[in-house]
Parts: sequence; structure tokens; C-alpha cells
Amino acid sequence: MGSLGIAEKAHAVCIPYPAQGHINPMLKLAKLLHFKGFHVTFVNTEYNHKRLLKSRGSDSLNGLPSFRFQTIPDGLPEPDVDATQDIPSLCDSTRKTCLPHFRNLLSKLSDTPGVPPVSCIVSDGVMSFTLDAAKELGVPEVLFWTTSACGFLGYLHYRHLIDKGIVPLKDSSYLTNGYLETVIDWIPGMKDIRLRDLPSFVRTTDPDDLMLDFVLGECGRANRASAVILNTFDALEHEVLEALSSILPPVYSIGPLNLLVNLVSDKDLKSIGSNLWKEEAECLEWLDSKEPNSVVYVNFGSITVMTSDQLIEFAWGLANSQKTFLWVIRPDLVAGDKAVLPPEFVTATESRGLLSSWCPQEQVLARPAIGGFLTHSGWNSTIESVCGGVPVICWPFFAEQQTNCRFSCQEWSIGLEIDNDVKREGVENLVRELMDGKKGKEMRNKALEWKKLAEDAASASGGSSFLNLSNLVDQVLLVKTAKD
Repeated sequence: MGSLGIAEKAHAVCIPYPAQGHINPMLKLAKLLHFKGFHVTFVNTEYNHKRLLKSRGSDSLNGLPSFRFQTIPDGLPEPDVDATQDIPSLCDSTRKTCLPHFRNLLSKLSDTPGVPPVSCIVSDGVMSFTLDAAKELGVPEVLFWTTSACGFLGYLHYRHLIDKGIVPLKDSSYLTNGYLETVIDWIPGMKDIRLRDLPSFVRTTDPDDLMLDFVLGECGRANRASAVILNTFDALEHEVLEALSSILPPVYSIGPLNLLVNLVSDKDLKSIGSNLWKEEAECLEWLDSKEPNSVVYVNFGSITVMTSDQLIEFAWGLANSQKTFLWVIRPDLVAGDKAVLPPEFVTATESRGLLSSWCPQEQVLARPAIGGFLTHSGWNSTIESVCGGVPVICWPFFAEQQTNCRFSCQEWSIGLEIDNDVKREGVENLVRELMDGKKGKEMRNKALEWKKLAEDAASASGGSSFLNLSNLVDQVLLVKTAKD
């Protein structure tokens, strides 16, 4: 499409939810759309735009003539620390304050010389206020749910859980009295799922809980989209994807995006990154000096927080396992405090442990030295571990991480779950099993099978996700929508 005039060129506006785990996959998708011939406008919040410039350099978001960055405010006061904002506050603010700013941006784009008219909007599934703007503009809108398909299916059944009186919980004792073990046997594609395996916002006693209300609202608007897309692949979540397709507009599985994006050959475009923290790439050289399958990678993602006691239990569990490890510890990992490890732990592990504040995770998981991944089970981390052929120990924190954990352990046979009330003995035993045990070996073999299937899905010679992406472009994004 490069030879077309400006007016004929398709123009996709891509807007992620303003958190690290949502920005990463949206940027990959935006690069693929550019590769497919689209002019792309990528919309960050003003706060995250500043964070990206701080972490990646003042020229890092200059973009290309046909791949531009824009911003809108998120409606929250700017935090004092370099960290993800409070998620409930951010959800409430984006749905209540962002639409007028987004409308103004679209209007500004239409008046910018040399920029083709906006022809489609690709929005995060939980930024559905954009649907109103797309309707006014008369263009197709695709909602990109950056969750797993199983996590999204869990969210879509919140309404049924409420209607059946299962949620909200009667009182706080229901969190510990075994009620969360209740088997929910009526969700298609989710056999024998327990209430505690569903996305965690159901664990509330408040019928007006903000996150419960937010998810209900966002899921309720999914049917208004021209299509829904997910960063997964057919072989991994086949039954769940079939169930989703029966209740939603067209559903396209176009993952793993971290493999598909390898199709993009433009060096300038490839160099545009999305990490909100400065990456410490030295760990890659360190990993390359280690034996295959000898290192435990530990990273709890961009949002998870824990107590100082939990941090110490993880630390001594790792130390006592006697395994070599790479541990990413964000400055804000401990809730309300600095993440400080005991000096005795640092001394005891200095010959076999490397601590980092942030790292290029996809490259880490692709290193032969990585033998296992202790993770919060966020979807990006889960799908990237599948692509690396790396088995996992799951310590889910919130949202659909509980669902990802369940599927990793039970459906895909690549995971072990650690008790939420983390104890060093439990960490030590699971790390030893992951790295040396019979179960660990079986999981590693299974992870390598999934890795091959992920590569097949992303193959440019007929892979299911490659074809789905092409169909998404041809059947949805390039279709003109008449104004109502």
C-alpha cells in the first residue's frame, strides 16, 4: 500500500490501556499493522509517554512519518514515583474522563496535513469508551483484549455469577471457608473450573465493587465491536475460543504477537520499544555464560505487589534451593515500602544469583540457560514462556492471573502452583522439582511441544494466527463502515 496516495492509505489509531502489560502487545500489533501498509497513530497517556521518554531516551518516540505517537490525559494526578498507577483508580478515570480527549485527538488528526483520514480504531478491550468515537466517525473498531482467551471468557461470565447469586460473597469468611473451591460446571470450554480459578475481582463482598462494576461494563460493550482480537493461538485455547465465538462478534486469535512481530523487517520500527522501566540488558550476557536449563528466572511483572515478609520467604526459598537464579525486583514491588532483601541472602547467593530492576524478558526467556520461570502468571509472561519452551511456577496475584495459572497447571501441563501464603520451604521444594524433578522434566517436554505449536501458528506459510491477522485486516479493518 506504500504507493497509494495519502487519502487512500488506511490509518489505524491504536490505544492501549495505560499499563505495561497492555502497552507491550498493542505496540506489537501496531507494528504489524504498519507492516501491512497502515499509517499508525499510537496513543499513550501523557504520564506513560513521559515514562517511556525517561526509560528509553528523549528521541525514542519520534516514530516514523507513518508511525506516530500521540497522547491524551488519563484524568489522574501524576504520581510521585515511577510506577503503575493504582489500577481501580485508573480504570474509573479512563472510563469517565478519556472519551472527550480521545474525540479531540481524532479531530486533530483529521485536520493534520499529510495524515490520511482515520479509517479504523484498535482499542484495548478495557478502553471501550472508544466505541462511541468510532461510531461517530463511522469507522470499524476492533477491541483487543490483552488477556488470555480463558481469562476473557471468565470475565464474560461475571454477569451469570451475579445472576446465580454466587457473587458477591456473603461475607469475608467465604474467602477462607472453602467456598472458593466451588466448581462452576456450566461455563463452556472451562471444564471443572473452580470459583477461585476465575478472575479475582469476584472475590468481593461489595455488590458495588468498583472493579466488578468496571469489568461488567467493559464486557457488556464487547458486542458493539466490529471484531474482538486476542493474543493467543488456536491450538492452545481451542475450546475456549470456540465458546467465545458463539457469544461475540468475530473473534480472531492473532498470537503469539511476540513471534508474529518478527515479520516486521523495518529496523527503525523494530527499535521502537515500550518498556516503562529502563531495561538492564547486562543479564543477557550473564545468562549466556550459564549451562543450558540451569537458571531460574523470577519476575512478578509490572503490577504485582507483595509484603516484605513474602519477599523474604521467596528470597530464602531461592537461596535454599541452591539453584542459580535471575530475579527482577522492581523498586515498587513491596507494597508501601522499598523492596529490600536481607544482606545475609545477598551474601549467600552472590556467586549464583543476579538481581535486576527490569530486563528484556522475551530475550531472557529465549536464552538456553533458562530452565524455569517463577511468575505471577500475567498473560504476556505466560505466552512468552510458552514461546520459550519454559515451564513455570505460578504465584498469581490478581485479575485473570488465577485463570492463567489454572490452565498452565491443569490444561497445558507446564506449571506448578505455589501457595498464596508463600513459605520458603514451599518455594525451595517447587524450585527443586521444576529444575531437577520428574514432574519438572515432563513439564519442560510439554512446554517444548507448545513452543513448536506456537511457532507453527505464527508461521508466514499458512500459520493459523498469520492467516487470522490477514483476515482481520481484509474482512474488518479495511471495510468502510457507513455512518449511522
